[in-house]
Formats: sequence, C-alpha cells, structure tokens
Amino acid sequence: MNITVLNSVPLLYLAGFAFGALLSVTGGILLERARSVMLFAGFSLHTAGILIRWIESYALAIGHAPLANLYESLVFFSWAIVFFFLVLNSLRKIEGLSTLILLFAAGLMAWASLAPAIDPRIQPLIPALKSNWLISHVTTCFLGYASFVIAAIFGAWLLLPGSHRNPGRDTLEERIYQCCVIGFIFFTIGIMTGSVWAHYAWGRYWGWDPKETWALITWLIYAAALHTRFLPDRGGKRFAVLTLIGLASIMFTFLGVNYLPGLHSYL
Repeated sequence: MNITVLNSVPLLYLAGFAFGALLSVTGGILLERARSVMLFAGFSLHTAGILIRWIESYALAIGHAPLANLYESLVFFSWAIVFFFLVLNSLRKIEGLSTLILLFAAGLMAWASLAPAIDPRIQPLIPALKSNWLISHVTTCFLGYASFVIAAIFGAWLLLPGSHRNPGRDTLEERIYQCCVIGFIFFTIGIMTGSVWAHYAWGRYWGWDPKETWALITWLIYAAALHTRFLPDRGGKRFAVLTLIGLASIMFTFLGVNYLPGLHSYL
C-alpha cells in the first residue's frame, strides 16, 4: 500500500509545478491556489506514505525506519525538502519559489518510483545498518541536505537576471543564509553521529571512506559559503554560486560515491 501512495506523490507535485509555471506566465489567484493545494496535498500524502511504510515494515516483522536503502533515502530526501520549504514559507511568505521546490521534489520522487534499478520493496536491514544510530545519523544528514538544496534553489533564483524578481534580493540573501546555517548545523550533527556509529561498527571514527571524504568536502564548501557573509558585500553573488557548487557536491556525496568502492556503497 505504501508504494501505491508514494507513487502518486510525484503526480501531485508535478501538477503543482504545472500550475506554478502557468501562474508565472498568466497570473491569477486561481492558479496560485491550485499550486498551493497540490503542494499541501502532495506533502500530506508524502507524509502518510512514509508512515504507512514504517508501519508495514513492522507488520512484515522487518521493523525498521524507512531510511535503509536508495528508494527510502530518495523518498525521505524529497519529503525533507518540501518540509523545510513549508516551514520557511510559514515564517515569511516566499510561496513564489514553491514552483521550483515542487519540480525538484517531483524529480526525486519520480526517480525513486520509476527507475528500474531502484527496488521499492521493504527489505530487511543489512548487518551494517542494524544500529540505533541509523535514525539519528540518516535523518540529520538528509535534513542538512534538504536545507542546502533550498539554499541552492534560492541562490539560482538570485543569480537569474531581472530586476523584478519576487522575493527581492535582500530577502533571498537572508533566506539563503538561514538555509545554509540550518543545513550546516544538521549536517555537522550528521557527520558527528556517523563518526560515533563508525567507531562502534568498524572500530574507528574516521577512515577516509569515499562517502566520508566527500561529506567533509561538502562541509568545507558550506563553511566557506557562510564565511562570505563576513565580507564587505556580505557574500552577494559569490554566496549564491557557492550554494550551487555545494549542491553538486551534495548530489555526488549522496549518489556518486555509491559507484566507488567503500563501506557506504550499499545504498
């Protein structure tokens, strides 16, 4: 049942994106409301699908959080992106950017649902993942990833030419900074919990595994991005560019290193 529910999520997100794309061309309150309805409906169904999958895992006597393979990682990653956007939007209206958020989230969910190489079935944990550290490590890493993705989307919007962007430049720069700070905190905690978990699992805190190495590279990129806020122009476009470089590093850390030999190549 969980797969049926989750497979419908990208359709709602794509519908929201389509309404948003039309809204950017024609305007209209009805299209804006339709986009919002698709966003909230998709997120609600997304949340329900994750919870159903978790419950079904225990019903199958497998019993683990839905964070254990590539399918579940993509589903949670997409959910976290929409979750963080909704939180930010509730603090200060930035709903105009929800169209881009919907497209990114829909892409991740469509990939999880349609890619032949990705098995959506609930599977037992491999021995390396049988740990109480699974939830704390994976959730904090992906919450960090999600916040960084939103920062990159805001950064891309900031770099687009045009003087009539909404929200304005100052608001975008502030949102980018806030997302990077939140993401940096979560990602740092994720690296720390992973290090402790590695000590219990493999007898060392750090081993320069490809995933660990690229996690450190990503961490350093965002550390550099945050430090640009102390420059006279508070980072400006350089800050936005670094968020895009960081996004590329995130995607390679998450997916690219799985094709390299290492202890994290089971996703």
